[in-house]
Amino acid sequence: MKKMPEKHGHVRRLFVTGITVGAPVAVTLWLVWAVIEAIDRRVIPLIPAGILPTDSILRVVPGAGVVIFFLTAVILGIITRGFIGRAMVRLGDRFFDRLPVVRTIYSSVKQIVDTVFGQDNPKFETACLVEYPRRGTWSLGFISTKARGEITAKLPGTDQNDPLLSLFVPTTPNPTSGFLLFARQSEVIILDMGVDDAAKLVISAGLVYPNPESPKGSVISASDPRLN
Repeated sequence: MKKMPEKHGHVRRLFVTGITVGAPVAVTLWLVWAVIEAIDRRVIPLIPAGILPTDSILRVVPGAGVVIFFLTAVILGIITRGFIGRAMVRLGDRFFDRLPVVRTIYSSVKQIVDTVFGQDNPKFETACLVEYPRRGTWSLGFISTKARGEITAKLPGTDQNDPLLSLFVPTTPNPTSGFLLFARQSEVIILDMGVDDAAKLVISAGLVYPNPESPKGSVISASDPRLN
């Protein structure tokens, strides 16, 4: 009679192991497939029948819209790098700037895209700890840049030896949302872990950490004995 519970426990452990191994693969494939389908549904209908016939097999091949979208972006990039292309971009900027409501949306989207994809723009390069939302409670954040302009001018006690930093404190489990904070460098603890590992720590709500024996390797569980 005692063997039944043992068998049930063994089956349960096998089930949990299977979920642990299979879930990341299944979710990753599902997300990739969802993105491909979403791009296909929006790109393929925009192609005129004169360029791509309605009965063409490319209209039903999964991923065709992704390829067309990628090639279009590359061609657009080639065009806009030339003198005529830059002139067309400036002309488009002036056109949208004259539209009362549209200019606000256009300028906001353009600034966000330039910040995210611009090669010359600063990116998150350093993870840190900052006392937030109260003293004695620490949050994981990312250093954006040194604060400048009116922010530093209006805040008292500006010191070049202790500059004011712009910090982004992400939320869990969605690190794309968060809070913009300004803190002195002396109030921030710089971390050795990379930005990617810090993001994984935020997403997992503290369940995974960088491997101290192999910082560039995969993350490990918070219960791993290799963590002090």
